[in-house]
Amino acid sequence: MDKLLLIPGPSPVVPRILEALARPTVSHVSADLAAEMKTALANLKAAVFTGTGQPFIFAGAGTLSMEVALLNVVGKNERVLVLSQGYFGDRMGQIAEAFGIEYDIIRSPWGSAVRPEELRAALDRRRYDVVAVTHVDTGTGACAPIREYGEVLRNRDLIWIVDGVCATGGIEERMDDWGIDVVLTAAQKCFGAPPGLAIDVFSERALAKRRSLPSVPGYYADVLRWLPSMIDPQKYFSTHGVNEIRAFAEATRIMMEEGMTTRFDRHSRTARAIRAGLKTLGFGLFTEEEFQASTLSVVRYPEGVDDALFRAKYFEAGFVVAGGLGETAGRVFRMGHMGNLTTPQVLAAVEALGLVLRSMGKSVDPAAAVASSFSILGG
Repeated sequence: MDKLLLIPGPSPVVPRILEALARPTVSHVSADLAAEMKTALANLKAAVFTGTGQPFIFAGAGTLSMEVALLNVVGKNERVLVLSQGYFGDRMGQIAEAFGIEYDIIRSPWGSAVRPEELRAALDRRRYDVVAVTHVDTGTGACAPIREYGEVLRNRDLIWIVDGVCATGGIEERMDDWGIDVVLTAAQKCFGAPPGLAIDVFSERALAKRRSLPSVPGYYADVLRWLPSMIDPQKYFSTHGVNEIRAFAEATRIMMEEGMTTRFDRHSRTARAIRAGLKTLGFGLFTEEEFQASTLSVVRYPEGVDDALFRAKYFEAGFVVAGGLGETAGRVFRMGHMGNLTTPQVLAAVEALGLVLRSMGKSVDPAAAVASSFSILGG
């Protein structure tokens, strides 16, 4: 029996996308693949609301897209400010350190987010050339107020990177309107495609910054080497992930058919529905309400529930959730609810949460939890 993936990525891959993935492999410089790549690139621009940005799609994972974003906009002796909401914000600092990039980091408490006034104060104290922030940290479930950050950063002479790995396509990111210079993301979360593609979208200003640099400390990660094959996918630089690109193109078609505003609203409604069911069953949430992302929940157990045992039983019931990271390990589980989840899947997942709790001796009513969720999904 296949398990329903409710981890913070990869998200479940629907049959339509799997069928695209399973088509026979073609040449990475073929007209067939070029057409799929062009579709994916155009739809990606629409997903982040940019008219002039340049998308890049590489074989790789989200960590590669973080590395690409940073290496291509930071010059010698320049300094980066990282805003960290948790595990993956800290990773951006680790990448900077690995390449000898000077950086400072502002960390929020886990479960919270860096506030716009903290960003403003840091910029007033010191000159920075790049600001990097994780939109949604999958370790803590915290969603940063990036629109408000954009107001702080407006008219400042710096490059702004947004890590949208757990947000792009599920939570609004208006690249042009908000002044974002680089959106980095990956295929396997809100897009609902299989893992295997790293994605960056560069603004004209970010590309100009790369062109101003004499070199970058990377070869595969240099966007100028990739640019000709993004403009004309039949030009070769390195082999494209042919089948993954076909699957991703299909995922973006699904996204465009749904409509971005509708998709954002659905993610928000799904999050509220799941959390209503969780509350009915006696679970709590780790993340502060103000910063709760609509793409995942970091869930506190009712008293006396063992983490490893609960997740093992939930797995046996057909559902996969993730354990906590860092300081939350053993104290929470992380439940993804992004991509192309359906209402029946959500309701089945909520019912199974209650059934597992009841099997562990908790007096709960799974049907009441389902009713709580359905009242939001069906409204």
